[in-house]
Amino acid sequence: MSSSPPIKTDFNTLLEALKAAGEPTRLRLLRLLAREELSVMELVSILDQSQPRVSRHLKLMTEAGLIERFPDGAWVFYRLASAPAIRPLLDAILNALDESYAEDLRQLEAVRLSRRKSAEGYFETIAPKWDEIRSHYVSESDVEQAILKALSGFAYDRVVDLGTGSGRMLELLARDTRTAIGIDLSQHMLNIARSKAFDAGIDGADFRHGDIYDTRLPASAADLVIIHQVLHFLADPGRAIAEAARLLKPGGRLLIVDFDHHTLEIMREQYQHRRLGMLDEDMAHWFDAAGLTPVNVTQLPPKADAGLTVKIWLVQKA
Repeated sequence: MSSSPPIKTDFNTLLEALKAAGEPTRLRLLRLLAREELSVMELVSILDQSQPRVSRHLKLMTEAGLIERFPDGAWVFYRLASAPAIRPLLDAILNALDESYAEDLRQLEAVRLSRRKSAEGYFETIAPKWDEIRSHYVSESDVEQAILKALSGFAYDRVVDLGTGSGRMLELLARDTRTAIGIDLSQHMLNIARSKAFDAGIDGADFRHGDIYDTRLPASAADLVIIHQVLHFLADPGRAIAEAARLLKPGGRLLIVDFDHHTLEIMREQYQHRRLGMLDEDMAHWFDAAGLTPVNVTQLPPKADAGLTVKIWLVQKA
């Protein structure tokens, strides 16, 4: 089978991209964005440079096609460009970089740690009333009925719930599940999940402390993976989706429940949301990159004008 010919970049586009990359701070920015998408203020903190200076570098690289800018409410995030014509150049640049400015990566870890502690602190505070908070968006009973409908006719003996929270999803699906694992970073949430599972008489669920980016669970072992109201808290949703895909058997399915994209900045200010819902184009990109094929999408609009729309994405591993 012959491979596809490489996509060529026109001379001027390539020249502008090379010019844009040819500066120390911009190379540092590219290396950071190769790790994950980051906000302007996170990059300012890592590089210890002024916001106007960092923004100028980002603007130049965006115009040259090296990186992509996407506003999300009052925040602006950046990531490496995904265009096939420019990725080989970016990969070559990144592969050629040595260990100079290793402090940048240490500062990135500090930003990640701070972000993680903030999220954990939030979840520990609200853990006892987590289900009540969730119910304020769209009727939880409506969401759960839609989940069961989306999964009807599909057998799922082995289930993994990433970011299990109070364990409600495993409780909901317990009747049709032989073994289930719930993963969460918050021990408080896990303790609540264990207590609720015991009260519900569920003995096939195993709740574990762990990182949904790197679960350390065996590959190709799950029939169904669930990510329920988690992606909007994450810095790198695509990485979580890729880990979910790794866990799935061929033909296995991933079910994601999250908010449609919105503009309610209060969700960041009061509820630690990193993203204001999920964009359809982002989800399609992450699914494609993880080798997942869409099965269906369910949309549940709020009953009140000020509420948030919930979406359910169901995708399948080839």
